[in-house]
Amino acid sequence: MLRPILALDIGTTTGWALRGFDGLVTAGTASFKPGRYDGGGMRYLRFTNWLTELDRLSGPVGTIWFEEVRRHAGTDAAHVYGGLMASLTSWAELRGIPYEGVPVGTIKRHATGKGNANKAAMIAAAKARGFSPADDNEADAIAILHWAIETQGGVA
Repeated sequence: MLRPILALDIGTTTGWALRGFDGLVTAGTASFKPGRYDGGGMRYLRFTNWLTELDRLSGPVGTIWFEEVRRHAGTDAAHVYGGLMASLTSWAELRGIPYEGVPVGTIKRHATGKGNANKAAMIAAAKARGFSPADDNEADAIAILHWAIETQGGVA
């Protein structure tokens, strides 16, 4: 039996892809946009609760791979990413789930052959694999998952 693998493109709209214990791949997006009356930490609490529910339903996550972003468009995006990363890594540590970041260029190169592929190219690559991604976040998560499976986490 395969251990489930979770791939994430972390952000306010988080793209996710999961290979379940049965080998079936599912993917989607989850929004962690704060509500009008939310406190500053609610986004991160909802993200953690979402991870817990995904883990419960997929039974249990074996490994987590995520897009490792080194440059952000703005300060707010960097702060959100950092907060979500802290939430993800502490959540995984508490459960003994191994996690690792994959550089953006590595993911794009594996999916499209170009390390600087644009959003449209990433969506096209996911569609070529038979998926119908809602946006580039989901397409990136699908690419991360396939990179992790096909390279055995960069070993192959």
